[in-house]
Amino acid sequence: MTFEEFKKVDLRVAKIVSAEKVPDSEKLLRLEINCGDKNEAGESVKRQVVSGIAKSYAPENLIGKEILIVANLEPRQLMGLISNGMLLAVRNADGQPVILMPEKEVAAGTEIG
Repeated sequence: MTFEEFKKVDLRVAKIVSAEKVPDSEKLLRLEINCGDKNEAGESVKRQVVSGIAKSYAPENLIGKEILIVANLEPRQLMGLISNGMLLAVRNADGQPVILMPEKEVAAGTEIG
């Protein structure tokens, strides 16, 4: 990937507004996030992101957390739900996902770069 290609990736901070397990899935959580999107009236618009972190994170413990996301991926359908972005995570030594989070609080929608 060239630097010019990398610059096209929209990396942002997002705040988790709600989180719940996806019915009939052991792995998936449905997250509603604020990533700085606005409608034509300038009002905040939430996004849905579906992520395979349910075995490592309880939904209630994620609400209010800030995460890092890729905001400009094409929407993808998972278990009948549309995911409009991807949260960033690494895997620990046990292979479990660890969500990347800012060290200090920053505004939702802040671009990473």
